[in-house]
Amino acid sequence: MTSGAAGSPPWVPSQAWLPMQALHEDRMTMSYLPPNQFSTWPHRLAVVLVCATFPLLWVGGLVTSYRAGMAVPDWPTTYGYNPLAYPLDTWLGGPWDIFIEHAHRLLAGGINVIAVALGVVLWRAEPRRWVRRLGYLAVAGVLVQDVLGGMRVVLDRRLLAQLHACVGPAFFTLAGLLAVATSTAWREAAGRPHGRCTKLRGLALLTALLAYLQIVLGSQVRHVPVDASPSAFRGAMLFHLLGAGLVAGHSFGLCLRIHRQHAQEGRLVRGANWLAGLVGLQLCLGVGTWLVNYGWPSFLPQPGAAEGFTVVRGSTGQVVMSTAHVACGALIVAVAAALAAWVHRLVQQPREAAVVPGWRWGAA
Repeated sequence: MTSGAAGSPPWVPSQAWLPMQALHEDRMTMSYLPPNQFSTWPHRLAVVLVCATFPLLWVGGLVTSYRAGMAVPDWPTTYGYNPLAYPLDTWLGGPWDIFIEHAHRLLAGGINVIAVALGVVLWRAEPRRWVRRLGYLAVAGVLVQDVLGGMRVVLDRRLLAQLHACVGPAFFTLAGLLAVATSTAWREAAGRPHGRCTKLRGLALLTALLAYLQIVLGSQVRHVPVDASPSAFRGAMLFHLLGAGLVAGHSFGLCLRIHRQHAQEGRLVRGANWLAGLVGLQLCLGVGTWLVNYGWPSFLPQPGAAEGFTVVRGSTGQVVMSTAHVACGALIVAVAAALAAWVHRLVQQPREAAVVPGWRWGAA
């Protein structure tokens, strides 16, 4: 086998890594380095990043639900103050929309610090190049999200608010993938050959992509202009409902296939169960979100409970239900992406059928 650059191990190819070669880099790196050469800090920081980002998604959802995005009209300052120096009594005792928006900014600042720290630790301690690059992408992603959030305030544009709402779940998913890739379980996992691995890998990846597309469609519904025509709203809602059906069908189908073909892989079974459970919960939250925002559909039979039901704009039930729907959607994307990564890790092509592009085999 030909070697790469001078001083590199003999298994390093000379050309750039292709995405599907990441797993091969993993296996070769594990054999080249003893287990005690891997630092535990990347995984610790990645888990902290995931745990800190999910509450930020909740608070960001509250900002939109309460329409508090413009409660603080300047950026990066808060009414002229450095965000860390904003008077505590003014923040805690002021209007609720200012409290939520400023809390959103403070949490985002904390995420910035964690993401940059993770990028530095990966640069210093992570031997796998593709994982380091994933970390650098996370640092770039959090900076892009900051700028989008700031420009949304400065320019007050609905499109920027939508982009901001779409990048947040993508960053959360990226943080989850980093937590998976830096874990000991990932490094020690051994894949099993399976004749239908390509179909299962494709289904898992497509499910994750559809889940994210549903986030994009949902942002269109959530940020619909107040002066939008009824037909525009109905069109956005129709696409969102179709997306929900596709995500549900693919998620339940993926779960069923994993249970039938890979019941011995406990990690895949648990991931599939989580995905199916979250999708089921999301469908219930979607129905609840519609009811608290628009009431009982007029084209359906009216139950007795619907007669006295009144939609109250900005009510606690409306805000909590809508925000939970948004947060659960982000969680579905992250779980689907993590499951797709584990499928690629644990379900492999049979040895005689495996073809790895970019590798050149020859004399040692």
